[in-house]
This record gives sequence, structure tokens and C-alpha cells, in this order.
Amino acid sequence: MTDVQVLTVDDQPVFREAVRALIISTPGFELAGEASSGAEALSAADRLHPDLVLLDVRMPGLDGIETARILTAKRPDTVVVLVSGHEVDDVTGLADQCGAVALVAKERLRPALLRELWATHRPHSTSVQPES
Repeated sequence: MTDVQVLTVDDQPVFREAVRALIISTPGFELAGEASSGAEALSAADRLHPDLVLLDVRMPGLDGIETARILTAKRPDTVVVLVSGHEVDDVTGLADQCGAVALVAKERLRPALLRELWATHRPHSTSVQPES
């Protein structure tokens, strides 16, 4: 089986570094690439064809909400998860509005949550299933 290819998108290098370490340490997942803006994310998604995108909500320029709208319209089989360093309650409902499957607080990102999100939301046509 092929590892789940993950694209991370955040304007903060320290968060991209933390998520890189998380993905590398999670069996069944592989870092496909990183982007620091919405525009970079769209370009990277076209080039890399990730299975899963972890997308920061608040970024300068093209924010995560609009990036998710464009990304899910262009690539409906890509699973997009919004992540936020702010109170998730403040932005509840945003995932539904833009095609993302979930909105999670950055501090909740752990291997178990990655596996749970993928198991729950992966496209049914895919054969990519990370090991537990």
C-alpha cells in the first residue's frame, strides 16, 4: 500500500516544522510538500497531487478558507483539513462552508488524529490506507 501523501500549508515556519516532524513520525503518512501561502498551496497541489492537505485558516493574502474552496473545487478527492491556532469555537462552521472535512486546533494534531481523519474522510475509491 502507498503512504498517504500530505501537503502542509502554514505561513509560520515553526508550525510547518512541527507538522513535518509529526508526519514523518506517523507510519502510513508521507510529507508530499509544504507551502507558506494559499497561492503556493494551490500550485503545490496541482504539482504534487496530495491525498491530504493540512491547511492553516489564517494566512495573509489568500487565506485558508478561500484556498480550501478553490482546492476542493479543483481536486474533489483531496481531503482538506483546516487547522487553527486560535480558538476553534471562534471559527466553527468554516469547514462546511469551504469544502474542508474538519477544523482542528493545531495543538490537537497527533498521529492518532491524522489516522482518524484519514480513516473517516478518505475517498472510497482510494487504496491508500495507512497502517495503524
